[in-house]
Amino acid sequence: MGTTALVSCTSRALPAAECPASPGSRLKHSGGTPSRSALSSRMVRSRASLVDPEAVIKAEKQYVLQTYARPDVVFTSGSGTVLVDSAGREYLDFASGIAVNALGHGDPRWLKAVVEQAERLTHTSNLYHTVPQTELAKRLVESSFADKVFFCNSGTEANEAAIKFARKFAKVQAGVDPYDAAMHGPSEIVSFTNSFHGRTMGALALTYKDQYKTPFQPVMPGAVMAPFGDLDAAAKVIQKGKTAAVFIEPVQGEGGIYPAGKSFLIGLRTLCDDAGALLVYDEVQVGLGRTGLLWGHEHYGVEPDVMTLAKPLAGGLPIGSVLMRQKVADAMSPGDHGSTFAGNPLVCHAACTVFDVINEPSFLEAVTAKGEALREGLRKVTAGNPHVKEVRGVGLICGVQLDVPAGPLVTAARDRGLLIITAGAGDVVRMVPPLTVSLDEVARCIKTFGEVLAETKL
Repeated sequence: MGTTALVSCTSRALPAAECPASPGSRLKHSGGTPSRSALSSRMVRSRASLVDPEAVIKAEKQYVLQTYARPDVVFTSGSGTVLVDSAGREYLDFASGIAVNALGHGDPRWLKAVVEQAERLTHTSNLYHTVPQTELAKRLVESSFADKVFFCNSGTEANEAAIKFARKFAKVQAGVDPYDAAMHGPSEIVSFTNSFHGRTMGALALTYKDQYKTPFQPVMPGAVMAPFGDLDAAAKVIQKGKTAAVFIEPVQGEGGIYPAGKSFLIGLRTLCDDAGALLVYDEVQVGLGRTGLLWGHEHYGVEPDVMTLAKPLAGGLPIGSVLMRQKVADAMSPGDHGSTFAGNPLVCHAACTVFDVINEPSFLEAVTAKGEALREGLRKVTAGNPHVKEVRGVGLICGVQLDVPAGPLVTAARDRGLLIITAGAGDVVRMVPPLTVSLDEVARCIKTFGEVLAETKL
């Protein structure tokens, strides 16, 4: 099946500004980022109609490995908090690529950074120095507890790297030659129930859901699971001479939007210090402004030894990073870990722009205010519904706990033009809109969700 069977537009058939995939193909901005030129609804419908959704879906099923249960919707463009499908229908995006599109779709500052760097230099590998990587590393270090940064390409890669760093650090601290295969040091990694750290074999071993792990057993050995929030149980498994690191999300995202709590993190910090283990925060979903502070753990005042980041950092381009204290960096040597694509100039320049936008006090204050408005409004429209047990979250990560599966509600909301997703055991509605979402869009989300909740049989 050729490209023309899916989209009746090629670089020769239409000018770039009229092609569906073109940066020029944008809707009127819907709030939260600088304004941009509006396009007529006729032009939007014209571009969308160039895509044959049935052909796209058929080709996807034919050529793409079927690991995703996608609905029959083909998105063709986006602007701010709005996505547009092949029929020209608009959707309010409160999923934002699973908390990735922090600045929304097509943010002009992000787009400018991507274009200018693509014209200058895209990739060199990590064999050479480049300016954007150094600039991004400086920003991350100077705004956090960390002394050094390692770059990779995703959240699960960041957690894999953190596992490796922790295990080598533990050997070095124990006086063991890390390059002697006959020598062993502390190697156990502790994580918690409801956790999600990724789908590669090491990160998967630290992830709670058996359905993710069982088909691929055996996963990485040495993973120990403890009940989330139970400090006494954690104390029994965090042991000197055995434990290399403890991984925890300051706010669990995939697990159901559960904040860890200050007392739990303080207790883990003490247990790790006593055992000589590293405390690792997985902030892949909640780091970089999602909670209303730059880093999710800042709500609790308990610093880690290592922190992993990914999702929002480059505004939709693939990136991951591991921030660490100098003592961890000192245990690593050239050749211990690496990546061909990681930290390339294109991605890092885009990430610098995303970071600079988010790392403004007024921006973070607005995230907090919009998150509070979202939860307050959701509590009002869900009050009295017997299936809604709690509305929780912090900043712009919000969960609505149900006592029934949330799937039907998510589907009904999508049919009404609101994109939301599930979490937990499939019984939590998760809302993670772009951080640039407007208060008007928050109000529209609340209204639509309330109507859908009232109309949907759960």
